[in-house]
Order: sequence, then structure tokens, then C-alpha cells
Amino acid sequence: MRARAAVLLALLLALAGCGGGPAEGAPGPAPTVRFASYDFAENQILVEVYAEAARRRGLPVSVQHGIGTREVVSPALQQGVVDVVVDYLGTALAFARPEFARPPVAPEEMHAVLVRTMGGRGVDVLAPSTAEDQNGFVVTRSFAAEHGVRTLSDLAPLAPELAFGGPPECPARPFCLLGLERVYDLRFGAVLSMPTRGATLEALLSGQVDVGMLETTDARLAVAPVTLLEDDRALQPRENVVPMVGAEAAERWGEPLRRALEEASARLTTEQVIELNRAVELDGRTPAEAAASWWDAQ
Repeated sequence: MRARAAVLLALLLALAGCGGGPAEGAPGPAPTVRFASYDFAENQILVEVYAEAARRRGLPVSVQHGIGTREVVSPALQQGVVDVVVDYLGTALAFARPEFARPPVAPEEMHAVLVRTMGGRGVDVLAPSTAEDQNGFVVTRSFAAEHGVRTLSDLAPLAPELAFGGPPECPARPFCLLGLERVYDLRFGAVLSMPTRGATLEALLSGQVDVGMLETTDARLAVAPVTLLEDDRALQPRENVVPMVGAEAAERWGEPLRRALEEASARLTTEQVIELNRAVELDGRTPAEAAASWWDAQ
């Protein structure tokens, strides 16, 4: 908690220096709608898509990338340190309501619960997109062929001899390593923390790890010699992309901000998320460039 508070304080000071608000008695820059992303590439791309929607409606926008995990970003949104976060429905609900023994599974029911939960914390949850992205778990094609592996269940007898690679927060996440242990009884012999999804793929292809976590919309899945394992026991929830706005910002910027964000959600599809990822992961474009080109194509 102390570390989180220190990060939030540093974030608040940084945002104040980037247009979050002038010092007392100073004119300062004009206020902006402050978008914030999580610390992985796809979320940075999606935040740029939504931020560009706001720009094209004439709203002043600033973007802070890679702020951290939900333990940092969610309190920042609730406390008004940032204004807009782009999240994923199932994971956002599990983080907000971890005590749910049997959470809803239909997206509309999940959304309704998330709206009520976050509304009580000063956050408006807008309409979700049909686009979604889940945690995926991959092995190399050669590994899959050698061991006859097609599903996550197939890994159970092999797991004690395997090394797993995923993001640093994976061991504590209900839809990552915790879920693999609880739902599939997968207990890997070694767990390695990977700084990026690209590093996970490199570790997998080099043999440093045997199983890696990549999002199901990762464009590299289509070109790398890997097999995405079937989630045959339905560990992963529906993960529709959903924008969330701090209530103060929602009131301040009003209907133009809401319309911009919900227009982005209405236009976005899972296939387009993959193409946006491809533009950044494979073609070398920045998230902002990919988002602007996507909007031009709309």
C-alpha cells in the first residue's frame, strides 16, 4: 500500500506538470482529458484509438502510457488522477469484485455489475465494444506435435517439468497463473517473469520457456511457429474492450466525450484490434500512428 501511494503521488505530480492543472496563481496550460494506459502494448494502442476519437471531436487530450498495472491505474482513475482508462470487461470485473464466487458470464450482465460497482467508486463505465481480447497460452508447434498437446488440459501431466513465461503480475492474476492452477491444476516447474509480450515469444522460441502467455489478439500468433492452446475448461471470461471515465471528467467534458468514446467502441472489432497490433508489433508503427491511420480508414 505504501508503494502504491508513492506511485500515485509521483503520477499526480507528473500529470500536474503535463497539463493536469496549473500551480496556484499561475495561468498554466489548458486542461485536457487525461487518458492513461496499462503497461503493455495493446492497451497503449487502444488508448490511442479512444484518445484520437476525442481529438477528432475537438476535445483537448493528453496521453500517459505505461503507467502500470491495475493496482496503480484503477486507484488513479477513482481518485481523479487520470480521466479515461480502456479496460477489458471480465478482468475489470474480477479486479473490482474479487469476492464474487459465481460472477456473471454474459457480457451484458457483467457490464451491468461493473457499472454498479464502479459507479459507487466515482467511475462511469461506458458501453463495451464487440472487440475482445483474452489471455492466451501458447507453445511452439514442434512442442505441440511432439507431446500431442492441443488444449490446456493436455499440459497437466507435463507441467512439473515445464517452464512458464508471462508478465510479472501473472502469478497473482485469477485468469493467468492462479487460474491455471485452480482450474487446470497446472503447476509448472519454473515460472519466469517476462518484461514484454515480445520477450515472452522470444523466450518461447529460444527454448527458455515451454509455455508462454500472449493475448489472443497478438498479431505475432499468425506468423510465429506457435500453437494457441484451447481453453477447454473456459477459464477466460468474456473480455470486451470497455472504456471507463472518472465521474468528474465525465461531468466536465459531458456528452462530446461520451459520444467520442462510444463511437470508438461501436466501430472497433476483434479483427481490427489484431490489425492494429500488427501495425505496431510487426510493421513498426507507433500506437498513435496506428490509431490515426485506423481512424482515417473509418
